[in-house]
Amino acid sequence: MKYTDSQRIEKIRSLTGKLLSYLQSEQITAEIVLEKEPVRWAITTPLYNIGEHVYCLSNAFKEAHSEIPWHKISGLRHRLVHDYENTNWSIICSILLRFCRISIRN
Repeated sequence: MKYTDSQRIEKIRSLTGKLLSYLQSEQITAEIVLEKEPVRWAITTPLYNIGEHVYCLSNAFKEAHSEIPWHKISGLRHRLVHDYENTNWSIICSILLRFCRISIRN
């Protein structure tokens, strides 16, 4: 299915909200992420999906919102998918603090 930019942004918002809710409700800390592989898997899935939606946003939309690091967000997805074994989870923990708080307006 081909999504519009507005639909993709809504999916990104929804996924981000669910990820934040999970992190908060389960009281996930950086230490837990570093220690528990199931938690890393739970975090990775929404990040894959967010990154894929970001990658598919139109160039016009990304240019209109150039303050958002679109390339880094979609690049994170590619890195997780293609080089998961070498993921630096300390970096992922720091990204979650910034990434999940990005506010996007249509």
